[in-house]
Amino acid sequence: MSDLILKKGKEKSLLRRHPWVYDTAVERVVGKPIAGDTVRVLSRDGRFLAWAAYSPASTLRARCWSYREDEVIDDAWFERKVREAILFREPLRSRTNAIRLIFGEADFLPGLVVDKFSDVLVVQSLALGIDKMKMTIIRLFQSAGVEAYRPLLGRLLMEATGARGIYDRSDAATRRREGLEVRSELLAGENPPEAIEVVEDGVRYGVDCRIGHKTGFYIDQRESRLAAQAAAEEFRRVHGRGMRALNCFCYTGGFSLALLKGGAEEVVSVDSSEEALEMAKANAARNGFAGKAEWVCEDVFSCLRRLRDAGEHFDLVILDPPKFASSHYHVERAARAYKDINLNGLRLLQPGGELFTFSCSGAIDVDLFQKIVAGAVIDSGLNAWATGRFGAGADHPLLMTCPEGEYLKGMRLAVRP
Repeated sequence: MSDLILKKGKEKSLLRRHPWVYDTAVERVVGKPIAGDTVRVLSRDGRFLAWAAYSPASTLRARCWSYREDEVIDDAWFERKVREAILFREPLRSRTNAIRLIFGEADFLPGLVVDKFSDVLVVQSLALGIDKMKMTIIRLFQSAGVEAYRPLLGRLLMEATGARGIYDRSDAATRRREGLEVRSELLAGENPPEAIEVVEDGVRYGVDCRIGHKTGFYIDQRESRLAAQAAAEEFRRVHGRGMRALNCFCYTGGFSLALLKGGAEEVVSVDSSEEALEMAKANAARNGFAGKAEWVCEDVFSCLRRLRDAGEHFDLVILDPPKFASSHYHVERAARAYKDINLNGLRLLQPGGELFTFSCSGAIDVDLFQKIVAGAVIDSGLNAWATGRFGAGADHPLLMTCPEGEYLKGMRLAVRP
């Protein structure tokens, strides 16, 4: 067993059970661990702190598995954690067949993401320790036949099954920082179809897990899409007509379809990817909405200005951009971009209209995002009230000792005279 000895005072974050050890905290390594090995993390005075996966090529030198010295980190331990994570998501099955089964640090499996789309599993391995466990993952998700989940031993364990294929989307840029090669390939079973059909709150979506963003679909926006659907329903009830909505950075049409499901009269959806819009159109047809949506292939920043200059107005504007700040080095530039789209989005609202605005940049925290949006409100000259907040769903839980896990944040604003 190899040991990672920390510098004096650097044990404080681990005593608070934060799962990351940075290279600057390490004083020395005892033994000759290789990349992905489980090492014992000790304070300078020899106190046990954690078991962790070792990553010599990364600034994140180790990611913690457990803070209990008596635990053995082996296949049985890993399997137990996987089953615990899956059991936690069981209540979501009644709403959707698109679920994040494992969410990295939040499930004590740092660097591992597993998404379930119908009967296809998509794995993202972002750290060395998890990469070494990949064959265990495959065995677990193939082991139990054709049911989606099966209670075992009084529902304490769940058999993860029904997967006819497991696809590896370990192609995030962060893998290079871990010293890992980028991969996008079939791990086991059958190749997934071009469009896996998933159902969420009565809306059908096609997911391409091979080339789509991340694992193919933004599962984390489930609750926000449901809120948009409910907003469209409420608008029709109150006003006696369907709302006119603008969905920016629409990707494959998630919010657009939710709005149409809720009874929106007109939804203008904008994205710069023609490929994404083609799938969005197919999704609209899948739900019987083919003639009810307008799809615009255009840079969103330019489109917002064009619509503003043309005097267009909407009852609801949704801004769900991609990550503008990949690290703290990009925060200032990202803040300007967020303010720009929010300012122009606000100017497009009818009196009494609403803005749903989001950031998925981990480097932009909740407080900073609110300040950016507030700055846009001030510059717009409008009166706006925050009437709600958005975040990722229950299958993306926030481990309270790892606040970095809260990457998605959103606000619901109402504009009144």
